[in-house]
Amino acid sequence: MPFEHISLERGTPITRLVLDRPERRNALSIALMREMLDALEVIAADTSTRVVVIEGRGPAFSAGHDLAEIVATRDADAYEALFGTCAELMTRLHSIPQPVIAKVHGVATAAGCQLVAACDLAIAAADARFATPGVNIGLFCSTPMVPISRTIGRKRVLEMLFTGEMIDAPTAAEWGLVNRAVPAADLDAEVVALATRIAASSGSVVALGKRAFYEQEGLTEQAAYGLACAVMVDNAQADDAHEGMTAFLEKRKPRWSTAQWKTGQWKTT
Repeated sequence: MPFEHISLERGTPITRLVLDRPERRNALSIALMREMLDALEVIAADTSTRVVVIEGRGPAFSAGHDLAEIVATRDADAYEALFGTCAELMTRLHSIPQPVIAKVHGVATAAGCQLVAACDLAIAAADARFATPGVNIGLFCSTPMVPISRTIGRKRVLEMLFTGEMIDAPTAAEWGLVNRAVPAADLDAEVVALATRIAASSGSVVALGKRAFYEQEGLTEQAAYGLACAVMVDNAQADDAHEGMTAFLEKRKPRWSTAQWKTGQWKTT
C-alpha cells in the first residue's frame, strides 16, 4: 500500500509507523491521519507484528494539527471531518491488538502530544518537550485534553491547557505522560528493548489483555471485576495459557502459538 505522508516499516516482531512530513514538523493533516488509519488496519491483521512503534522523521515527533489546513476554511463539515478523523485515529490505537509505543524526540505539541498520550506506552528523548499550546492561538486543545487527562492528573493537565507552556521530558515522565526519558543517543535502543520484551510474550494473550484494559477502564469497580473475571475464564482456557504455565512448571521457555487474535465477546453475567 503506497503512502505519501507516512512510511510503514514492517518487521518481525516490531513494525514502525513513521510520520513523514518533516518539512511540516509532522503536522497531523487529515490526509496523514487517514493514511495512519489505513496502516493500522494492515498492522492489526498481521500476527507477525507483535509491537508497533510510532515515530516522526525530521526534527520533531509532531507539532499537532496542520494550522494551514484549519485556517483555510470556516466550514463546520470540514472541521467535523478533521477532528472526527483525529478522534477515530486515537481510539483506533487502543483497539488494535498490538501494543503501541510512541518514540518521542524534538517536540510533541497539541495533537502531537495527544498522539503520545493515546499510545499505550511512550519513551522520550531527554531533550524532548511537550505542550498543549492551543490556548495561546485561540484554539483550545479540547481533543488533546481527552487522552492527556486520562494519563496525568487533573491539576497538571489543566496547567498545561491553561498556560500552553512546554514541559520537558523528565517532567513528562514524572507526571506519567511518558514511561521514561532517556538520553537521545539511547532512544531507539530503549524503544527496541521495550518492544522486544513485550514481543517475547504470547501475542494473543497480550492482545486479550490490552483489549480488557481499555474495556474495564472507566467501569465501576464491580463491573470491572465482572469483566476481568470473564476475561480470566477465557484466557485460562487458551492454548497459550496452558503452554505458558506448563513451561513454567517444567522450567523451560514457552512455545507460543501463532493463533489469530481473539475477537469474541466475553460473557460477563
